Amino acid sequence: MIWQLDLVILLFVVICALAAITVKDLASAVMILGAYSFFMALLWAEMGSVDVAFTEASVGAGVSTVFFIATLFHTTRRSRD
Repeated sequence: MIWQLDLVILLFVVICALAAITVKDLASAVMILGAYSFFMALLWAEMGSVDVAFTEASVGAGVSTVFFIATLFHTTRRSRD
């Protein structure tokens, strides 16, 4: 394992987590959480757990993001911020 690469990916994971919490727009939060899942898949692959990385990439970054975006497009806003 390359510890510098692990540290950089971990930094991106933390930045994505903090950005998803602080952003106001739900669509932006969903996209940031998709990036979070992608970076977690990279981290799992770097640690040698390729099966977990593949599952995280396909379910976390792929299917969940598509479902969240589809849900957002089917909802309406109640108030104007």
